[in-house]
Amino acid sequence: GSTVEAASESEETEQRGPVPQGPYLNQMVLLKTPLAPRELLAHCASIERAAGRQRGVRWGPRTLDLDIVRYDELTIAEPDLIVPHPELPRRDFWQRELAELLPYAQSR
Repeated sequence: GSTVEAASESEETEQRGPVPQGPYLNQMVLLKTPLAPRELLAHCASIERAAGRQRGVRWGPRTLDLDIVRYDELTIAEPDLIVPHPELPRRDFWQRELAELLPYAQSR
């Protein structure tokens, strides 16, 4: 029942974290969903698994990494779910992607 309302341009960025790996390909979507945040997190994890992601070394290479960066205006602070995403202020590419999606979010 979730639909993508808009998507940012994709952007290649330098890898982050201590494990050497190639660059990342980033893209942000504006999602309309009936799922609660925890349900959405579980659904994102199932999509990652279907794409072949295996969790190993933190910040290690991966086939797909889906993050909930924001969820409306909610603030959530749980051990495995923090919204807004705690890295949001430090990831300039997320700032650009949010700015790109802002007109779509405001028209909802």
